[in-house]
Amino acid sequence: MSRPFHTLDVFTENAFSGNPLAVVLNAEGLDDAAMQTIAREFNLSETVFVFEPDDPVNSAKIRIFTPARELPFAGHPTVGTAILLAELNAREHLGGAGVTIALEEKIGLVKVDVSRRAGRTTRAFFSLPVLPKRLDVSLDTTLAAKALGIDPLEIGFGAHGLSAWSAGVPFAMVPVRSLDAIGRASITDAGALRAAFGAAGTSAAFLYTKETVDPSHHIHARMFAPGLGIVEDPATGAAIAAFAGVAALTEAPEDGIHQLVIEQGFEMGRPSLIVLDLDIQHGALVAASIGGAAVRVSEGRLLV
Repeated sequence: MSRPFHTLDVFTENAFSGNPLAVVLNAEGLDDAAMQTIAREFNLSETVFVFEPDDPVNSAKIRIFTPARELPFAGHPTVGTAILLAELNAREHLGGAGVTIALEEKIGLVKVDVSRRAGRTTRAFFSLPVLPKRLDVSLDTTLAAKALGIDPLEIGFGAHGLSAWSAGVPFAMVPVRSLDAIGRASITDAGALRAAFGAAGTSAAFLYTKETVDPSHHIHARMFAPGLGIVEDPATGAAIAAFAGVAALTEAPEDGIHQLVIEQGFEMGRPSLIVLDLDIQHGALVAASIGGAAVRVSEGRLLV
């Protein structure tokens, strides 16, 4: 059987930057093992498989695989798949108010608003299906520093300390003091990463600093997850979703909507920009949304 697929670069307006994504359409008939094998074949951070929705009022049901396992939710697959489906099926409506693509994911229904201004790349934004929660675990700074190849004194700044959060997928949150330090971080021993963060049920480490390459941005980030088959990720929406909890707790913003622009992937030569909106009411995070642009890069057919 022949199945169409597309690749997109997500969280960027330029091809060959951002985070690459493969989207396989007409995925009916593929079992879990087949999808995992295809995801390993593409060998991108994530591959999406698109099915007919369980509820016909929705746009599609999707399943998301890294090269190593399935995820219940992820940001760049949500943004990229919504943009692809909107461009394939409702392109004529994107220039006005845009369209809403309703995706059935393992975490639940995710509604994505897709639009395009004249002369700009198509963009998509979605509200987090689950608000971030801090995980009740204690992480060791010395072990974390050893796993990441940096000095323990380079971890932590202001009210930001080592912690673990999840908005559907757990991440260790590692605040790093400087752009220089975050640039020197690397993973040479996946076992050390598991030892450092295994108590949080993850070996995925999201590193961030307030020093940025572009002074108009707010956060510079990197994400390592060898346990997911991802040595380093150019842009990680699920980690940004979890980071929303960190930002709301440590920065204690006043009530209202606050927008952060997170730069990631710069060390990989794939610069990515992720927009995070925080809705703070009565001192608490009540909603958050993530968005960015994506460009289509290639298309073809799987002969399986």
